[in-house]
Formats: sequence, C-alpha cells, structure tokens
Amino acid sequence: MAVPATVVYFTIYDQLRDRLCLRLNYTQVTQPPWIPMLAGGTARTIAATLISPIELVRTKMQSQKLSYWQVGRALKTSVQTEGVISLWRGLGPTIMRDVPFSSLYWLFYEYFKARFNQRDPTFRFSFMAGAAAGTIAAVSTLPFDVVKTHRQIELGESEATKAMTKKKDTFSLMKNIYRQNGIPGLFSGIVPRVVKVAPACAIMISTYEFGKAFFRQYNAERNK
Repeated sequence: MAVPATVVYFTIYDQLRDRLCLRLNYTQVTQPPWIPMLAGGTARTIAATLISPIELVRTKMQSQKLSYWQVGRALKTSVQTEGVISLWRGLGPTIMRDVPFSSLYWLFYEYFKARFNQRDPTFRFSFMAGAAAGTIAAVSTLPFDVVKTHRQIELGESEATKAMTKKKDTFSLMKNIYRQNGIPGLFSGIVPRVVKVAPACAIMISTYEFGKAFFRQYNAERNK
C-alpha cells in the first residue's frame, strides 16, 4: 500500500506544483499558499483512490486479527452482495481526511521552507519541518480518520450491524460518535496517530528531499 501511494503522491505533487508555478510565473519562494494546497490535495485524492482497496484489507485485518483467507472470503461476499464498489468502502471519509491533511501538510511545509529561507532544505530541516507539518495536519483531520475506520470495519459484518450505519453519511456518523462520546470520541487515538504520522512525514519528506538533491547534483555532474 505504502509504495505505490508514495510514488504517485510525491510525483503528482511535484509535477503539478511546478507546472502551476511555471504557468503563473511564480517561484517556490513567491508561490501563493493555494498552490501547494491544491497540488497536495489533488495528489492525495488520486493516490488514496488508487490504494483504497488495499487499505480496506489492512484496516479489516488490524481490527479483528483476521487471516488473508478470512479477509479474502469477506471481500468475495461483499463484492457478491454489494458489487465491486464495496472495495472502496470508506473512500469518502478517507478523502475527507487525506485531502485536507495533504493540503495542510504541504501548506505548512512550504511555509516553513519559505519562512526559514530553505529553498534547498537540509536533511535536518526537512525532518523537523515535516514532523511539525505532519503533526498539525494529523490533529486537524483526526475526526475523519475515526469515521473512516468505522466505515472500513463494517466489511464482512452481519447485515444487522451494517444496517445501523449504511444509511448514514460521514457527518451523520460524526454526529453519532459525538453524541455517544463527545469531543474525545472524535479525537480518539490522537496520541497513536501523531506518534505514527509525525515521524512518518519527517522520514518521507527528508528522504525525498535528500534524494532529489542527490540526483539533481548527479545529473548536473553527468551533463558537464
């Protein structure tokens, strides 16, 4: 899940941001905030849609400790009864979580780069800025992550259980969670999510920036 998602995500973000800046005569320093937000949100939408069925399997396995055979049987039953579209169960809440997350993440990351004059950021700076931007985005979008998990756990459940939630949209489920558990319910799992997301964002962006710098220098020397 992580490999194709990361490849698609970073490639589309960089290409779209650069094309927008080029078309509108901006640089990375002068680009307005909406450019990284739009590029990040678009890239995440495409990546999330691509790997949604794989994430569905992962979430189900983690929720009930099922084997691949058991998950496969649940998937087969779900497709037979609800169609292929059931493999994208939870995509709506995932998009509502991931698109704002990516928009906020790139907004703050690019802001930190401009604020500290890091056109070609060092590994250390990218690591710290990535962790900070990831933390802000993760906390801001946590309620949608909670709803997404509720949606995906429904896979393979009894019809009685699914009937309780299948007619509810994302915001209806959020209201239901709020009525039952209040604000803490919408932000349940905040510590594990931040502990997971912050270092993941830090490692990915710092490694990505280091890789870009390495191959940029490599290509420059090669073309001399």
